[in-house]
Amino acid sequence: MNLKNAKLGMVIVDLQNDFLAPDGAYARGNTLSAEAVKLPERMAPVARAIKGRGGLVTASLFTLWPDAQGEPMISAHLKERRPFLRQGDFAPGSRGQANVDMLAPLVDVSVFKVAYSAFFNTQLDWVLKKSGIDTLVVCGIVTNGGVASTVRDAHVRDYHAIVLSDGCAAFSEAAHQAALADMASVGDVMDSATFLKHLG
Repeated sequence: MNLKNAKLGMVIVDLQNDFLAPDGAYARGNTLSAEAVKLPERMAPVARAIKGRGGLVTASLFTLWPDAQGEPMISAHLKERRPFLRQGDFAPGSRGQANVDMLAPLVDVSVFKVAYSAFFNTQLDWVLKKSGIDTLVVCGIVTNGGVASTVRDAHVRDYHAIVLSDGCAAFSEAAHQAALADMASVGDVMDSATFLKHLG
């Protein structure tokens, strides 16, 4: 794989405080993923390398918008799976909604999202096209949810997608591996060390 002439962008899917921080919503609900917590430290060097090549680092921020009474507008399926979510969780502009501290200084553009894909009802595609990006390096959570949906949406928008296998996590290793195998049909799947080697 030759990345010499690629216009690189990175999409960090949902590595947010409410998902990963010890004081976040998922920690409060005992739903913190041990594998996901390791991702920011692994992905920071990749983000720095992409920025060093003049690339754009973007992030999607899962967001629960408040209704007129200030209550979060939560999809029925999510409310059923995550009954601990409450007012203030993933709220726009909150610490919980924000990128985790290790990655926040490296992110050029963040988009707010309400569903799995970082492209759905966001301005991500506009930002990437305006920046001339043709190759997307994707990481984040969860492998079989937000990451997989984002990679498929990138594919139909004619981006070359690279999925970092050690930059993603799911709630089970089986789900993680199955999603990686599936995404190999629409992009390149490799670990971050291999990607950095290709980057030179």
